[in-house]
Amino acid sequence: MAQRLNYDVKPTPTEPTAREELDTLLETLHQGGILRFANDLAGSQQQLLKVLVDGMSKEGSLNAMQNLSILGMALSRIEPAQFYKTVFAFQSAFAAVGRYQPDDKHDEAPGVTGAYKMLHDDELWAALMPIIEGLKTFASGLDKEAEKPITAFSGKKTE
Repeated sequence: MAQRLNYDVKPTPTEPTAREELDTLLETLHQGGILRFANDLAGSQQQLLKVLVDGMSKEGSLNAMQNLSILGMALSRIEPAQFYKTVFAFQSAFAAVGRYQPDDKHDEAPGVTGAYKMLHDDELWAALMPIIEGLKTFASGLDKEAEKPITAFSGKKTE
């Protein structure tokens, strides 16, 4: 008697193979001009590198890069919650300034008695004190001698 043959029927593929996907990707990149751009870029790397180095060696470019790094260092020292609070407080303040419409009570300058009354306005002083403290700190920061940014950031002296 004959032995039984084991024959497994493979399922019909319903999705493209990896090779077909790669061919489709390659064709799409070619039609979009991306392959030509990548080939041109790879072929001209020496000239491109020279343009980049020449551009980055100018004083303005170096200043821009240093200023961006200083900004990054400053932002890294600010807690996200504090930054969020400050940015949205500015946003609200700018919106309030834009919406402000003078009323009949504030048509003219307050005069001496009005200014005297303003000196005793607790809400006004509560709003002004953080601004005054901020201005004092800002002014003292402007009086400091500038040192290399990395020294101020890390505390390590540079030569």
